[in-house]
Amino acid sequence: MGIFHIALDGPSGAGKSTVAKAIAKKLDIAYLDTGAMYRTVGLYMYENNVEISPVAVKEALSGCEIEVCYNGGEQIMLLGGRNVNKEIREHHVSSLASRVSAIPCVREYLVALQQRIAEGRSFVLDGRDIGTCVLPGAKYKFFLTATAGERARRRCAELEQKGTPIAFEQVLADIEKRDYDDSHREISPLRKAEDAIVVDSTDMDAQQVIDYIVGLIKE
Repeated sequence: MGIFHIALDGPSGAGKSTVAKAIAKKLDIAYLDTGAMYRTVGLYMYENNVEISPVAVKEALSGCEIEVCYNGGEQIMLLGGRNVNKEIREHHVSSLASRVSAIPCVREYLVALQQRIAEGRSFVLDGRDIGTCVLPGAKYKFFLTATAGERARRRCAELEQKGTPIAFEQVLADIEKRDYDDSHREISPLRKAEDAIVVDSTDMDAQQVIDYIVGLIKE
């Protein structure tokens, strides 16, 4: 098939990371979780008490040293050389990621980094603007979604499994707010690429979604 890219976009909690990782494994290509990169920037601003405003974030961004590396196929996010994979998955970092992603300098910085990483190698990337902004020329584009209620239910189950349960109502409110923020920002808003295939996973489990998408690619 030569070098090709798969763009997997969609709202928060749609299962993009789980699906993208499995697709990469099935097709023996690399996977880049772009959301983890925004989470890492958000974590940096949080740890350094930086106000989430365009001016403050732009001033602080030069000190935010992000690296992406892989260990046994797992993506490792390094912040100043420190593995922050666990910290960036804390619930409060989700809203920080959404807020910093609306700031132009952050998007420019990370989109350029994502494009450099994907260059010259087959990759599956998941995020909110992969098919529209990061890799508009990707051969395969999918928009993975589910109802807000179902996404909140999945997120609650994930948090409970990790031992950090949060009330369903709070998680649902956070998801609905993030959906609104992501789709209404001026820079690279969350939207389906015109040539992307919509996959509604509300009534599908992860394996069904994976098999469906892989099947379409192999066709």
